[in-house]
Amino acid sequence: MPNYDYICIDCSYEFEEFQKMTDPVLQECPRCKGPLRRKIGTGAGLLFKGNGFYITDYKKPAGAKDNSAKTTKTEETQSKEKPKKTDKS
Repeated sequence: MPNYDYICIDCSYEFEEFQKMTDPVLQECPRCKGPLRRKIGTGAGLLFKGNGFYITDYKKPAGAKDNSAKTTKTEETQSKEKPKKTDKS
């Protein structure tokens, strides 16, 4: 369920409401009972709340290997190689 942002036309009070997409648009300000307007462009964003969502969403499978160490060793080996000597005749 998305969050929708509302603003009161009379008192400029802004608030966020957690609603189903099928729920009717709110019409009355909770503070002054004035008319409300739902802000455009809100309610479609992702909310990352809670502990550990990075771990569970981006965790590697049990059998996956990390290739970054292998690439680093190859690069180090190539950089340590001595340049070939050329004959000056």
